[in-house]
Amino acid sequence: MSIYVGNLSYDVTEKDLSSVFAEYGTVKSAKLPTDRETGRIRGFGFVEMGDDAEEAKAIEELEGAEWMGRTLKVNKAKPRENRGGGGNRW
Repeated sequence: MSIYVGNLSYDVTEKDLSSVFAEYGTVKSAKLPTDRETGRIRGFGFVEMGDDAEEAKAIEELEGAEWMGRTLKVNKAKPRENRGGGGNRW
């Protein structure tokens, strides 16, 4: 299971994100997707914690918290939707 973290500052780094979540347990990974064209982060990220109890605690404590001037949106990540390929279909 992963945690979705939304409404992030565009100045945040994966190290910053990892350090905030490390207060609640072991952080396996912290990822910040970037825009393909600009290379800039997209304002959200994903964090994987050591176990479900650590993830639940982090979600409970950080949902709605203010960090770097933003109110965080933190919840369980939903599986990625398969939106299909990008070709024109006639």
